[in-house]
Amino acid sequence: MEYEYRAVTIPAHATREAARDMLAIHAEYGGWELARHTIWADGRRRVTVRRRLRPDPQHPQPPLAT
Repeated sequence: MEYEYRAVTIPAHATREAARDMLAIHAEYGGWELARHTIWADGRRRVTVRRRLRPDPQHPQPPLAT
């Protein structure tokens, strides 16, 4: 499977609940899932989210043989 990745930076002053809510919105409306989470010494959070690449509607892939 191929994925696309996006880095999301959450500021140090954001609460844990605010970070959770932000990531929940990305997951619910964008189809993103958590790939990596890093907390820096100054309190910043760097979250990497991923989602499956969707097939290009202009160039559909042929169906799989059964």
